Amino acid sequence: MDFKKTIFLLVKWILICALIGLFSGSASAFLLVALEWAAQLRTHHIWLIGLLPIGGLLIGLLYHYHGKDVLKGNNLLLEEYRLPQKVIPFRMAPFVLIGTIFTHLFGGSAGREGTAVQMGGAIADQFTKIFHLDNSDRKTLLILGISAGFASVFGTPLAGAIFALEVILSSKFSLKSAVLSFVVAYFAFYTVELWGVHHTIYSIPVVPTLTLHNLFWLIPSCVLFGLAAMLFSRSTHFWGSLFSKKITYPPFRPLIGGLLLAVAFYSFDATKFMGLGVPYIVEAFSKPNEYYDFLLKILFTGFTLGAGFKGGEVTPLFFVGATLGSALSVFIPLPIALLAGMGFVAVFSGATHTPVACTVMGIELFGIESAVFIAIACFIAYLASGSVGIYHSQNPRGVKYLLYEKIKAGRLKYF
Repeated sequence: MDFKKTIFLLVKWILICALIGLFSGSASAFLLVALEWAAQLRTHHIWLIGLLPIGGLLIGLLYHYHGKDVLKGNNLLLEEYRLPQKVIPFRMAPFVLIGTIFTHLFGGSAGREGTAVQMGGAIADQFTKIFHLDNSDRKTLLILGISAGFASVFGTPLAGAIFALEVILSSKFSLKSAVLSFVVAYFAFYTVELWGVHHTIYSIPVVPTLTLHNLFWLIPSCVLFGLAAMLFSRSTHFWGSLFSKKITYPPFRPLIGGLLLAVAFYSFDATKFMGLGVPYIVEAFSKPNEYYDFLLKILFTGFTLGAGFKGGEVTPLFFVGATLGSALSVFIPLPIALLAGMGFVAVFSGATHTPVACTVMGIELFGIESAVFIAIACFIAYLASGSVGIYHSQNPRGVKYLLYEKIKAGRLKYF
């Protein structure tokens, strides 16, 4: 390859990264502002919860009649990466944005990562036609879209870049894709910064020395984080399967699900489990939670997403992990903020099979001082979380999955 062609390709891909970062970062900035607006409006007008069934019906109708080809969401991105067929329709971005805002405005329990990643993936894939790219380069675009969406919505560019690579680890990716994943993550991250949109700040003020005594308490708590991740993943799949089997007309699924959720929120004063729950995540770092809070968040989020509402799973996973860690601080002699922080990323690690990205995310969010504890938590939770994750189309591999294959074959016993 001659020098001029090399320079041309370099400039072309930097331009593509800049454009994807700009558009995806701007979309994530708008999403963050819109969700904050929705949460504030719902908090001050609690009667909006009563409109959750109507919001669900509108989401269901939108996707049933105009969005069947983008209904798979994040799983569609993973499927297209593994077996490229056709460019993802751009409508995925506005549809999931509208669906997520409606879900949060009326009180559904959901996150935002799925929305940001889908918007990033849909935006990135449009450059396939603009730059006349082949399937190999299209795979790179999908990685860039996932990286940009994740990095911008959470304010963690390193973790976003690694997450995009680790979540598709069952398939091959090029060195070019790996390098560009980091480039686009920073473009997207700084785009959100330029818009003046800020991310939540978390801290672990006290980090003890890693002694045998602390390790004795650390390991079982991390196993519990992994089991919570397993329960979350299986709950989401269970409710999705149940709604599909029992309600044949798809728009009625979020309608009926929204009705049941609204009744539950009103009847049991369970409003803390609506939306993202970020204030309660922050509170978990300093105040012990009830032992059942993480279970209720799993229930409400699995039910919300299984019924067909839109959003993501990651912020609810943060809620589950942080509140579980916070509750464990009553029994485990480790700092409450450390346990909450470990749970925050460890449950996420177990549910997405991305321990490296989650370790890096923990370091970006909480500081390098907690790195050893965070890494141990993420990898133990990953190993303890079972073979089922939140993404149907993810096909992870490694030593862990060889063990599970043997368990399925009856050659090993598990629990």
